[in-house]
Amino acid sequence: MSQPQFFETISKSFVDVPVTDAGVDTAAFLEAAENLVKIFGLFGNPAFAVVQNDITGNINKVRTFFLANPTEAATLESLLAHDKQLHAKQKDRVATDALMWLLRGLKFTALGLRHNVDVETEELSVSFTKAYEGSLKKYHGMMVRPVFYLAMKACPYRATFYPKLGEPQEEVLPKLKAWLSALEAIVERESKVFKDNGYGEI
Repeated sequence: MSQPQFFETISKSFVDVPVTDAGVDTAAFLEAAENLVKIFGLFGNPAFAVVQNDITGNINKVRTFFLANPTEAATLESLLAHDKQLHAKQKDRVATDALMWLLRGLKFTALGLRHNVDVETEELSVSFTKAYEGSLKKYHGMMVRPVFYLAMKACPYRATFYPKLGEPQEEVLPKLKAWLSALEAIVERESKVFKDNGYGEI
């Protein structure tokens, strides 16, 4: 009996996250981000728990704010504006800080998978090391960097990872690419929102 494809087992893909002129739907975005964490589960190495825990912790902080302010925080854009309205000082904006770190984690993931999808001869450990150096590394201190580099080294081989997404590959890869493109578009959009409004850097 064949295994179901990964993208058939998740409850929400980034492809399904509504993006309108008002912004990115918060609830759908958080659900899609939770499902992204499951991809690291396919890596099959406990070293990646540091990445999973980081992303999950920030999802939970953003969701706590969203549930307390469901109308005002219906989109990521309105969530940020409402957090700013509630907290004059930037250091008090827990939801904004959590969303910033969540988006950084998503950017890292998107970069790693994009490198790997585009360069078919490259192993995941190489792709994700490049992604780390192009995203999260500059925000991490000397204590955290070695932990993440250890996780990068623990990436599975391509030949092990891609079959875990499901078979046949000619059906799975287009789904992966569509999911990845939708994720990249959201990260790019929110990076601009953060920059334009002085919320921080993604």
